[in-house]
Amino acid sequence: MAYVLGIDLGTSSLKGLLLDEHGKAVASAQKDYPLIHPKSGYSEQDPGQWILACEYVVDKLKDEVADFTEKLEGISFSGQMHSLVVLDEDNNVLRNAILWNDVRTTKQCKAITAAFGEELLAITKNIALEGFTLPKILWIQENEPEIWEKVRHLLLPKDYLGYWMTGTMHMDYSDAAGTLLLDAEKKEWAKPILEKFHIPATHLPELIGSSGMTGNLRPELANRFGFEKEVKIFAGGADNACAAIGAGIVNAETGMASIGTSGVFLAFEDSAEQDYQGKLHLFNHTIEDGYYSMGVTLAAGHSLNWFKDTFAPDSTFEELLEGMDAIKPGADGLLFTPYIVGERTPHVDSRIRGSFIGMDTNHTIKHFARAVLEGITFSLKDSQVLMEQVAGKSFKRIVSVGGGAKNPDWLQIQADVFDAEITCLEVEQGPGLGAAMLAAVGLGWFPTVTACADVFVAYKGVVRPIPENVAAYQEMYALYTQVYGATKEICHALAKE
Repeated sequence: MAYVLGIDLGTSSLKGLLLDEHGKAVASAQKDYPLIHPKSGYSEQDPGQWILACEYVVDKLKDEVADFTEKLEGISFSGQMHSLVVLDEDNNVLRNAILWNDVRTTKQCKAITAAFGEELLAITKNIALEGFTLPKILWIQENEPEIWEKVRHLLLPKDYLGYWMTGTMHMDYSDAAGTLLLDAEKKEWAKPILEKFHIPATHLPELIGSSGMTGNLRPELANRFGFEKEVKIFAGGADNACAAIGAGIVNAETGMASIGTSGVFLAFEDSAEQDYQGKLHLFNHTIEDGYYSMGVTLAAGHSLNWFKDTFAPDSTFEELLEGMDAIKPGADGLLFTPYIVGERTPHVDSRIRGSFIGMDTNHTIKHFARAVLEGITFSLKDSQVLMEQVAGKSFKRIVSVGGGAKNPDWLQIQADVFDAEITCLEVEQGPGLGAAMLAAVGLGWFPTVTACADVFVAYKGVVRPIPENVAAYQEMYALYTQVYGATKEICHALAKE
């Protein structure tokens, strides 16, 4: 039995997931690393920490699995999107990586928008936001010119790890799509953008499909880990794209609702022609010639964590959410908007803030807790509605992953709010599963990612919408959609103060 290793290079940790040819998880390992915040709004990381974490994870798997070094055949990656790594002519890291959640680049985003306007959306299928890579490049050009003069290579996190393993530099289309430098339809670096912002094309790596082979593990690393045969390395994909294939989002009939710190509503797209006018992200998928659309709620699970930590610090989540089913849909007239750190979809607004509306003396902490769950789900529904209205989508099934899949009452809320059947994964392995699937496809175990998903991805249970609940939530959601416009001016005024 041969093995593949999926490596998920996340924001706070690196995880390794070892699978066999049947998609069975053999072992996993994880190593955390720190974030660096030199100033308010800055978020950075030392790329050397990723290498140390990777070495730790591989060593851990070697210790736990007796035939690991004998049977490992391929490695692929899932990586945090957008984060920028800059190297010099000797391939040395010049500064800490600037991460996706760094918000120092508002000025640069405005400059990009002013320079390209609608053309940027036409080329990249996305608008300029602080999280993307191009604004970070411009920030270095403007604020650290002495470093920019030395830059010869621009990489994303997983691609730097891939370079460390192979000695070659590549970037897959799904990760490149989040740089604002990729022509999404032509699947090539966008020359007008590069020329406008004085970025040499030679600074960018070779583009490749997600299951494309980038090289073999370097001999010195193979010897260091004790591998007995050549280990092939494959490009991998962006974390959301890998999470999507790991949840079986390989056709247009299935959507994904992912609730972590942030929330994502994601759907498969057959082409890049769908025009969401920048209200949703549209990225190249890890599936060949495929794409995916995605809406983002900035504070999904974060809203629930904030609520518990602030109002029920001595309760567990289980205790806080116990008895949700005894409260009617709509929390007896209490409405929550999860804009506590601003919002992304459909309102790109860093100054909007959250609210509870409709409070009265009959409301208990259980009402507030249910309202938080409902508000988070309403926020994700904003993305679903955009996909349905603009693209005419109709989801037969939505796969719930993350925190929203762990509570039966929240699953029922999702089924009722989305008005769709909700299912969960038999074993939720996250983006690491998608990365391992890409290695399996690259090795030729399966002809396509879709064929691999049929074997590697399994579901459990179905939660169906309850008609009277659906009707109640349709009324409540209609009110929810009015809150942003009604509170925007007030929130912006308060933010100025």
